[in-house]
Amino acid sequence: MASNDSDDRRPVIGLTTYLEQAKQGVWDVRASFLPQQYFDSVTASGGVAVLLPPQPSPEAAAASVLAGLDGLILTGGLDVQPELYGAERHPLTDPARPDRDAWELALLAGARERGIPVFGICRGLQLINVACGGTLHQHLPDALGTDRFRIGGGVFAENTVEVDAGTRLAGMLGAGPFDVHSYHHQGIDRLGDGLVVTARTDDGLVQAFEAPGEDYLVAVQWHPEENTADRRLFLGLVAAADAYARSHRGVSA
Repeated sequence: MASNDSDDRRPVIGLTTYLEQAKQGVWDVRASFLPQQYFDSVTASGGVAVLLPPQPSPEAAAASVLAGLDGLILTGGLDVQPELYGAERHPLTDPARPDRDAWELALLAGARERGIPVFGICRGLQLINVACGGTLHQHLPDALGTDRFRIGGGVFAENTVEVDAGTRLAGMLGAGPFDVHSYHHQGIDRLGDGLVVTARTDDGLVQAFEAPGEDYLVAVQWHPEENTADRRLFLGLVAAADAYARSHRGVSA
């Protein structure tokens, strides 16, 4: 018997990217850029990965893009502009990338309005916090006296976070200590409105948060895409995206 297309449909997950200069053979052009680990994590978890480079007229473009998405991942990358949270620029803050900031803010606002599940990773967590009225430490060694979260050279630091019991995050990872891959020099200062902390490191730095209620918004400061043996956070997003598709797109169970 022929299969029903809706039964075979996999959740479509959008992943934000930069536009970066890239070389291939004789070509040296700007291109959508995202490390393969991100979309491998989505596809290995049962989703379809779609890359989302910055667009002109971000609000209008976001509305069109979100009409075809079941889930959204705000990926890692360079620092969020401090001007967005009313801070003076630190000398070690990355150069501004207003195209990506505007694009991700538009996608985030549209996704939350529609109830589309959202997962923030590293920079993604920081952007969500800023969008919700929070602020960031622009250079953690100044605030915490340590560079334990970014040792440099493209090598991920290993840290242990404490996951709070009774949270959506704990439902995926279990409560208690959890080892993570870190690569960030900024972090949460003031938590944004409506967000609930779900994990910290032993120095008190926020390492994860979520939004209460039924809508799925989970964000982590670490890089789960680097742990190919543990896809639980991506499985959680894909499951939430599948539920969204079934309730909003008429996809059958």
